[in-house]
Amino acid sequence: MRRVPALVLLFGYSAFAQAPAPKKPKLILAVVVDQFRYDYLSRFRADYTAGFKRILEQGASFDNAHYIHAATVTAVGHSTFLSGATPAMSGIVGNEWFDRESKANVTSVSDPASRLVGGGSGMGSSPRRLLVSTLGDEIRMQGKKSKVIGISIKDRSAILPVGHMADAAYWFEDKSNHWVSSDYYMKDLPKWVQAVNDSKPQMRSVGASWMALNAKPGDKPFCTMVRDVAGTRFCGSIDATPWGNELIEEMAEKALAAEDMGKHEATDILAVSFSSNDYVGHAVGPDAPEVRDISIRTDRLLGKLFDAVDKQVGLANVVFVLTADHGVAPSPEVSQARNMPGGRLSDSKLAAALQQALETKYGAGKWLANTSGTTPYFNRELIGKYKLTEAEVENTAADAARAMPHIFRVYTADELQKGQVPTDAIGIAAANGYYLGRSADLLIMQEGYYLTGGTSGSSHGTPFNYDSHVPVIFMGAGLKPGHYYQRIAPNDIAPTLAAIAGVQEPSGSVGRVLYEMWQ
Repeated sequence: MRRVPALVLLFGYSAFAQAPAPKKPKLILAVVVDQFRYDYLSRFRADYTAGFKRILEQGASFDNAHYIHAATVTAVGHSTFLSGATPAMSGIVGNEWFDRESKANVTSVSDPASRLVGGGSGMGSSPRRLLVSTLGDEIRMQGKKSKVIGISIKDRSAILPVGHMADAAYWFEDKSNHWVSSDYYMKDLPKWVQAVNDSKPQMRSVGASWMALNAKPGDKPFCTMVRDVAGTRFCGSIDATPWGNELIEEMAEKALAAEDMGKHEATDILAVSFSSNDYVGHAVGPDAPEVRDISIRTDRLLGKLFDAVDKQVGLANVVFVLTADHGVAPSPEVSQARNMPGGRLSDSKLAAALQQALETKYGAGKWLANTSGTTPYFNRELIGKYKLTEAEVENTAADAARAMPHIFRVYTADELQKGQVPTDAIGIAAANGYYLGRSADLLIMQEGYYLTGGTSGSSHGTPFNYDSHVPVIFMGAGLKPGHYYQRIAPNDIAPTLAAIAGVQEPSGSVGRVLYEMWQ
C-alpha cells in the first residue's frame, strides 16, 4: 500500500480545515417541497426552466441524501429540516400518535392550550410537542433582532421548521378559506395577512379545471373543482391542485415585503413548504402525468419566489436550501404492471390478527388501545389485569404480525428501548424513530412496494429508497456549485446553516456541517 507522508496529510487537512464558512447571510430561504422524490429532478429536468433549473446549475446539490429515520412522513421530515434531530431526539414520531394520558390521538402540533387566530373558532396549533430547538430558535436566542416565519398549507409544515421562538407560522384553513395562525404567536393577524384573506385568492379555483401546461384544445382536464362531472376526477380541495401552491408562493412574497425580511440585525429565516405536491401524489401516484405537471409548475413558482427575494434582499445576501420531507412509493398497480413486487395490505386485517393472537393466548378483552394499523398501542390496563408484562404481550403480537403476508420487519418497543435491533440501516432507522412514551408498542414494516390502507393512489412512510431519498440543494455566496455524491442526511442541513449563520447548532441535531461546499 502506498504511504502518504504524514507532513502532506497534516498540511492537506490543515488547509482544508481552515476554509472559512461563507459570509453570514441576511436571509435564509428554506424551502420544502412536500412529497418530492429526488428522481423528480432528473426525470423532469428538461422541463425545468426557472427555479429548479437555477439551483441545479448554480447550487451545491447533494445527490445522495437519505433520511435516517423509519417514519418518512410529513411531520417528521419537517421537524428534521431545521432542527437536524431524529424523532428519537425531537419527540415528533409521526403526523399523529396515541397519547396515553388523554387516551386520544394527537397531532404533532395540536395544542389544547392554544386557539386559532384568523379563521374559525377552535383549538389552535403550536410547536409545544417539539422537544428540541430549531435554527430559528438558536438565532433568536442570540438576543439580536431578526424575523423567523413559516408558511405552508399544512399547520405542521408551517410550524415545525421554525420552532418555538418564531414570530409567526401561517397555514391555510379549509373551513374558513383563510390564512390562519394561533394565539401561541399572536392575538390578531397582522393587517397584511388580513388583507390577503380579504382578497379571497382561493376564488380563482372556483369552478375551474386543472389542465396540463401543454394541453391542446379538446384535451381532458386532470381534475375539476366541480363535483360529479362525468368522466373527470373531482380535485377535492384547493390543497390538491396547483392553485394551492400558488397561494403559498404569493403568501411568501407578501411576508417578505410586509415583514422587511432580510433587513434586520441578525439573519432572518423564511421557511416555505409547498404542500400541494403531496396531495396530488397521494391521489394519483408518482408516475401519473399530474405529478410531472405540478413539478414543472413548482419550478416556475420557485423562480418567481427567487425574483421576489432578489428584489427584496438581493440574492447575494441570501442562502437558499431546498429539500423534501419524504418521497413516495409507486402505486401498487403500476408496480404490478412492471412485473415488480407490490400490492395493498389491509390495516384492519392486521389489527384483527393482533387482537386474535392476544385474545387466544391471554384471554378476552380489547387488547388494542389504538388500532392505527402498523403502529399499534396495547391496552396496559388489560395487561395489568392478566398480570402480564408489556414485553411478553409485544412479543406475542409481533409473532402474529410476522405471520401476516408481506411483512418485512417487526420491532417491539422493548427491543427498541434496549437497543436489541439489528445495526443495519433499517434497524438504525427504526431506533432513530423511537421515542419512549410517544412511539407505538410495535413498529411493523411492510415489504417494499407494498402499501397499507387505501384502495388507490399511493403513499409513503418506509425507510426504502423511494421514500427516503430526497433532494438537498444549497445556493448562495461562498458555496461552491456542483454535484456532491457522498451519502448525507437531511439532518445535515440545520448544522450547516448554523455554521453559516454563526450560531450554536440546534439542541437535538445529529447531523454534520457540509463544509465540503465551502468556496
